[in-house]
Amino acid sequence: MVIKVFLASSSGSTAIKKKQQDVVGFLEALKVDYTQLDIACNEENRMWMRQNVPVDKKPTNGIPLPPQIFNEDSYCGDYDTFFDAKEDNSVYAFLGLPPPPGSKEVPVEERNGDAHGEEEQAADEEEVEGEGEGGEEEDVADEETAGDEALAEEEEEAVEETDEVTEQANAQEEDEQEEADEDREEEDLQSEEEEELRQLEDEEAEVQEDEEEEEEEEEEEDMEETQEEEAE
Repeated sequence: MVIKVFLASSSGSTAIKKKQQDVVGFLEALKVDYTQLDIACNEENRMWMRQNVPVDKKPTNGIPLPPQIFNEDSYCGDYDTFFDAKEDNSVYAFLGLPPPPGSKEVPVEERNGDAHGEEEQAADEEEVEGEGEGGEEEDVADEETAGDEALAEEEEEAVEETDEVTEQANAQEEDEQEEADEDREEEDLQSEEEEELRQLEDEEAEVQEDEEEEEEEEEEEDMEETQEEEAE
């Protein structure tokens, strides 16, 4: 079974980017195998996602937003349902996967009550057999608790890493925006300098034309005076 996470790599929404990073970071922390499918650069992925999200799970406008999560072709949910499952410690059930050994998540069968009832009955029988076996159960419980605490620490580290990645992404986005603003200011300044240079060239050309006209007029006057003197 392959978990599919539909994402938008070029989304302009900071909220969507953070939700996508949260989902991916948590799956990586749990070491869950998954595949990222980009709907921004692949029209086929986008159409498949929209067609396979159940109608009752779509927003009022009918267009589901990323991230959307599937187990093969089975719909798991969006970010909100994923977050609720994470808070309830039921992510594996949400993904349709069995929890790994050492996980504190209760399997789906036990959530239904059957397996849980059988375990309680077996525990009662073991308690009747003697305190020695009860001590062994306590040791096993301690080991499971230690494993649960380790997993919880890993999950917390994953969340912290995700927050750090988000902060870095936001900082990088701000830096890029500042660089773009600086580039625009430089372009505007260059355009102003070019405009001033063109105006200066036009003024010089006008002055040169005026000087040439004055020289031509002086030459014509000199020629007229010469002709009059010759005529006299």
